[in-house]
Amino acid sequence: MKTVVVGMSGGVDSSVAALLLKEQGYNVIGLYMVNWEEEGENGCCTAEADYEDVRRVCNKIGIPYYTVNFAKEYAERVFAHFLEEYSRGRTPNPDVLCNREIKFGPFKEYARALGADFVATGHYCDILHQGDTHYLLKAADANKDQTYFLNQVTQPQLADVLFPLGKLLKPQVRELAEKYGLSTAKKKDSTGICFIGERNFRNFLKTYLPAQPGPIRTFEGEEVGEHIGLMYYTLGQRRGLNLGGRKGDDAEGRWFVVKKDVKNNILYVSHGDESALFTGECTVSGINWIPRAPQETEFVCTAKFRYRQSEQGVRVLRTGEDSARVMFDVPQRAVTGGQYAVFYSGDKCIGGGVID
Repeated sequence: MKTVVVGMSGGVDSSVAALLLKEQGYNVIGLYMVNWEEEGENGCCTAEADYEDVRRVCNKIGIPYYTVNFAKEYAERVFAHFLEEYSRGRTPNPDVLCNREIKFGPFKEYARALGADFVATGHYCDILHQGDTHYLLKAADANKDQTYFLNQVTQPQLADVLFPLGKLLKPQVRELAEKYGLSTAKKKDSTGICFIGERNFRNFLKTYLPAQPGPIRTFEGEEVGEHIGLMYYTLGQRRGLNLGGRKGDDAEGRWFVVKKDVKNNILYVSHGDESALFTGECTVSGINWIPRAPQETEFVCTAKFRYRQSEQGVRVLRTGEDSARVMFDVPQRAVTGGQYAVFYSGDKCIGGGVID
């Protein structure tokens, strides 16, 4: 009997992933990761409550469960990068790094030590293993597909990985949890970044990075206000600028962020006219190709520039082993440095990299 170690989060998705694998005849072990240690307001990462849910589910299914602490690795490999990117005025995506640096890194190694033949998670995606080549496939549930967050996972990391939810829709997952009486059946999905949780993002960030207030200006040079620190703003942002009530403002013309000048600590905004937010191309670096780099120097495919976006037609011009210039079929709004451009060909995720 093959052994599968399932990454258990205390949520309904990983609960059902473990259940399905047990039903399929695997020897299943639940493994709960602690990636963040902090007593926070309203409980930042509800680790104790989540572990209690893991315990209940594993007992119900009838599988052993363990916990492992990767807080040190997370701080060094994910959180340090998160802070560095924000200090540069960029908007990082730590969930992407967490998959590469923790869940399919130290976690997988630890699972091997427990005797795992396979590792599984509750991600909404699918995988195709053909010998030593591993293809990352989109989930059947297009609304929940999480291949965007897995774009940096490498070929060795994808070996011996199972994604039991790949062919299920979210309502089906909830139904299975209800049918088998799992305590997580109606548990609310977690949102946002784990280590911030339900807290105010600005309050969290200022405990790690000193804020430097500075001027808010238009491209015409008019100073219209003061920002509280460039790291608190992202391209296209409308809320929290505190520029309402100015003479001539109306519902048709809200203020929004169009540029961050980190060197001079200036936040640029526009009123009504969004043209400055649209661009026809971007440069991307640190690309992880899945399963391997394309042979062509130039090719067409589709891409996402943020998680909830629909795929956009693009032309990719490779400029190096892991870099490219990406030209959009249609101008894109608020393509943001530090986020990921993720590439697709049909139902395959063929890789992704950081938008520069």
